[in-house]
Amino acid sequence: MTDARPLRVHGSAISYFTGKLEGYLRYKEIPYERVAMTPLVRARVGGRTGTTQMPAVLLPDGRWMTDTTPILEWLETQHPEPAVIPRDPLQAFASRLVEDYADEWLWRPALHYRWSHRGDALLLSRRIVDEMMPRVPLPGAWKRFYVRRRQQRRYVRGDGVTAATRASVEDVYLRTLDQLEAILASRPFLLGARPTLADFGFFASMFRHFALDPTPAALMLARAPGVFEWVARTWNARGSRTLGALAAGVPDDWSPLLREIGGAYLPHLCANAEAWKARQRRFDVRIGDALYRALPVSRYRVWCLERLRAHFDALADEPRAAAQRLLEAHGCWEPLWRVERPDSGYDAAGAAPFARGLPVFSA
Repeated sequence: MTDARPLRVHGSAISYFTGKLEGYLRYKEIPYERVAMTPLVRARVGGRTGTTQMPAVLLPDGRWMTDTTPILEWLETQHPEPAVIPRDPLQAFASRLVEDYADEWLWRPALHYRWSHRGDALLLSRRIVDEMMPRVPLPGAWKRFYVRRRQQRRYVRGDGVTAATRASVEDVYLRTLDQLEAILASRPFLLGARPTLADFGFFASMFRHFALDPTPAALMLARAPGVFEWVARTWNARGSRTLGALAAGVPDDWSPLLREIGGAYLPHLCANAEAWKARQRRFDVRIGDALYRALPVSRYRVWCLERLRAHFDALADEPRAAAQRLLEAHGCWEPLWRVERPDSGYDAAGAAPFARGLPVFSA
């Protein structure tokens, strides 16, 4: 990329994945401007990309990109320094695993805290309407009510959050705070003195949801002030001045995160993949003591499982053996390979992030 014009990031100031991408772009010091996803902008984005998810990025050369993980991977090829994907192969694989977990597994508690708590829902529905629907010719109260009802129906009740699972969903957030707080007590970022892909994976939920929405923010301030500080540190990090080395290998204090991945996230991916293979639209899965019922089958998350396997298979012999030992020690190895031939068919041409018509949030 030699064009100095800024990227145009179509998204929202309160969006989970828009925040993740913005944090990365700020660290890499890549010029960008955020474009609010109003109805007219959404229609334009849909026409150019085949999907209306946020963020969608317009490059100066006229190409469009969607889906933050492949966007970051592509941008790393264009702006290789400072690298956020570690050069060490084992660290790179572990960072990709943690980023995928943070992206997908924290989505449910992030949306739950935002839309299940009345004060949070009232505040955030106002912010959405003010930013993205200012010219929709309806009374503000009606627009805000519509936003709350839609989000609660689709992303709370529609994603398995019920009276029976609410405590389990909230425990995911509370455990994550404890896990991150322990890591950040000994170094400024998850792998050392500068942020990596793992940091930006967690940043998606921790920045635009948990650290800004009133209810989870109060919990973070009281329970994990080091995480709150890390959120600001990551937002303020710049590659030209946030310097220093990474830790050696995969630190021992990542073990609770990896056990969570092996005990909860990968089994969830497997249940989703089995349902996809059976051509189901909904599936049930037990995570710990909670039974989640009628979760929507996600083709994208089948692809997530395939990509994790592909990243493992791409390792050379020595780091592959080390990665297998790491996965086995934390209960991740068996669920990573449990489902035979997931066959998502998602992005079969390998065109991401430039592929058209690959929505993340649909079956």
